[in-house]
Amino acid sequence: MTPDDFRRLALDFPEAEERAHMHHPDFRVGGKIFATLGYPEHGWAMVKLAPEQQHNFVEAHRAVFVPAAGAWGRRGATTVRLKAAHKGVVRRALAAAWHNTAPKRLVERFDASESA
Repeated sequence: MTPDDFRRLALDFPEAEERAHMHHPDFRVGGKIFATLGYPEHGWAMVKLAPEQQHNFVEAHRAVFVPAAGAWGRRGATTVRLKAAHKGVVRRALAAAWHNTAPKRLVERFDASESA
């Protein structure tokens, strides 16, 4: 997976927008970050998961997902090794991060459209 692949997947979610934070692109919904690109360095990304979600993704895909360092990682910030990643699993992680971050009204509307 390339950084551009990650960008396209992240921006595919409703009301997702790209901004910048700490000298790298981030992806937000409702003004809140749900993913970043180029963190901790080029070739990596980050998704904002709940700790249990992080555990599940790391256990199932050790070559792709790694908890971020320090307190951020303990709270669920999960780095993504793009070179080892496949679009399907990254899309699932981005979906979880988006759901964790998006306003409830938007999540409900998205979930209703996905199940229709």
